[in-house]
Amino acid sequence: MKYVISWVAKPNMGEAESARSLQVFSKWAPSDRLTFEQFLGRADAKGGFAVVTTDDINAIVHDMAIFGTWFDMDVVPVIEIADQAAISGEALEFMASIT
Repeated sequence: MKYVISWVAKPNMGEAESARSLQVFSKWAPSDRLTFEQFLGRADAKGGFAVVTTDDINAIVHDMAIFGTWFDMDVVPVIEIADQAAISGEALEFMASIT
C-alpha cells in the first residue's frame, strides 16, 4: 500500500525543540519494512512530505510515535490516479444505472 505522509512543526516549537528533533532525526533510520519513494522538505521549511510504500502500517505508526512529539502529522493512503479515475468511472456508471 502507498501512503503520503505530511508533517508541519507544532505551533509552539521553539529553537530548543527544533534542535532536539534534528538530533533525533540524525540517529533515526527508516524501517526496512518501508520503501521511501520520495522524501521532501517544504520550501518554507515548516515541514515536509514523504511517499512511502509498505504492507505493514505498524512501521509507519512507529515513526509517527517518535516524531509526533514535534510535528503534526497526517498519513493518507493513496492510489495511482489512473486507478482512481477507473474506479470513479465505474462508480458513476453504477449511479447512472439506478433509476
